[in-house]
Amino acid sequence: MKLDLEFVRAQFPAFSEPSLQRQVFFENAGGSFACGQVIDRLTRFYRQRKVQPYAPYEAALLGGSEMDEARDRLAAMLGVKCDEVHFGPSTSANTYVLAQAFRGLLKPGDAIIVTNQDHEANSGVWRRLVDIEVEVREWKIDPATGNLPLDRLERLLDERVKLVCFPHVSNVIGEINPVREICDLAHGVGAVACVDGVSFVPHGFPNVGELGADVYLFSAYKTYGPHQGIMVMLAALNARLPNQGHYFNAGLPGKRFTPAGPDHAQIAACAGMADYVDAVYARHFGVEVDAAVRAAQVLRLQSAAEQQALEPLLEYLRGRNDLRLIGPALAAGRVPTVAVLAARPGEEISGDLAKLGVNCWGGDFYATRAIEALGIDPGHGVLRMSFVHYTSVADVERLVAGLDRVL
Repeated sequence: MKLDLEFVRAQFPAFSEPSLQRQVFFENAGGSFACGQVIDRLTRFYRQRKVQPYAPYEAALLGGSEMDEARDRLAAMLGVKCDEVHFGPSTSANTYVLAQAFRGLLKPGDAIIVTNQDHEANSGVWRRLVDIEVEVREWKIDPATGNLPLDRLERLLDERVKLVCFPHVSNVIGEINPVREICDLAHGVGAVACVDGVSFVPHGFPNVGELGADVYLFSAYKTYGPHQGIMVMLAALNARLPNQGHYFNAGLPGKRFTPAGPDHAQIAACAGMADYVDAVYARHFGVEVDAAVRAAQVLRLQSAAEQQALEPLLEYLRGRNDLRLIGPALAAGRVPTVAVLAARPGEEISGDLAKLGVNCWGGDFYATRAIEALGIDPGHGVLRMSFVHYTSVADVERLVAGLDRVL
């Protein structure tokens, strides 16, 4: 079944916004358009529910109910329990809080594994644990391809390893890592698996329960939602880690990793992401199934549409001998987050494209370690072009024409 792109684009007010007409956007990896369902819920909360939630009066009860609905429906889509979903101001903030919790669990002589493929949010906070005498081992990418070879991980694993942190997808390399296989390897030595899903989830909500991750993090604002970070943490790990919230909330699993007051309106609006997935599912299938199955079906639709739009871009880039394509050269096995190294700095090229109404960006995208490991000067940076399922083949053709003009 083919994705109904006209229906999909009708769900995003940005596509009917006059100020955005005659422009195409290829910077989803920095943030996607918000769907109308999220905007409507956010607007309603600010208009009708902007009081302290859960108090014993109607507006407060309705506000609290909408926050609970967001947690419940996201958990159902992700295949986890409700109290395993946590909200925070960003994924970077959530990972920081998580690292502080691990400071209370790890002991001198324990080891953790990080990669040099990650966005710095899922690398730097863990590397700082050396100050409590934890050994940090780096799982290094292949400098030619950007791939994370599994045999290199296997050589790093032993009984001292307590934590393995890695990305589902790198935000500059684009290759989909085999999460289940990596989690199984980590669990084989008794380690916790922490997965940065920020660059994967915009392309479809995964079943985290089936992936096997103990922690799975992603950003709602890159997934058609508000500016929130969402962290799935399995209940067993929650119980082991020390409380990072107010002491009197230590017995409440959903509050133990929220040290500051959450953004009530944005949490409530996150239910709009589930509304959107359900709307796409209903448009294409209509058979009643549970939320995780609906999300899986929509993920497959989205992935097929993205691969169809991605292949012409990759074909064009493969045909140029003045560019270095980062990551897999074919659409299979990667997401449409595509970085290239050119003779000119990436940000300079993106500025030229913007004059043509083709919007992307250049730089190192907080993946400085990966850029350096690939032998690229972070100051020069790469040009990154990223999109999701609502991008059309015609949009990609405009991008290719723009690249042909400015390169």
